[in-house]
Amino acid sequence: MKKDVLISIKGIYNSEGDQDVIELFTTGQYYKKNGCYYISYEESEATGFEGSRTTLKVDQNEDMVTMERTGAAQSQLIVQRGVRHQCHYNIGYGDLMVGVLGSRIKSNLDDHGGDLEIKYSLDINSMYSSENEMYINIRES
Repeated sequence: MKKDVLISIKGIYNSEGDQDVIELFTTGQYYKKNGCYYISYEESEATGFEGSRTTLKVDQNEDMVTMERTGAAQSQLIVQRGVRHQCHYNIGYGDLMVGVLGSRIKSNLDDHGGDLEIKYSLDINSMYSSENEMYINIRES
């Protein structure tokens, strides 16, 4: 079950009283493997990660989402509710080790698509950085 889909992503980033909202509409692939849903798409110049592919693995049993970016910029973030993970993140200018603490993962994904909501905080070198929210919608194209 590998499908071409339309992907809508809204990211909200809050840091020190400032809020940034980013919206992305793209096409990609959506499939299920070993009980997990996968969302995969090519990054573009607009996101700053041109030449990279991002894949989200949604493990609804573990209440966990893993974001892996491969290609020109490589990184991995693991968001799991109530668990802090140390993750490798490439910002295009160098690598960072970041702490990721998930506070909410809500998913109604099924074989046809659906919605995914992720909330998490980031810290860099154990110093608080930001609160983040991602809202992702998957629709068959």
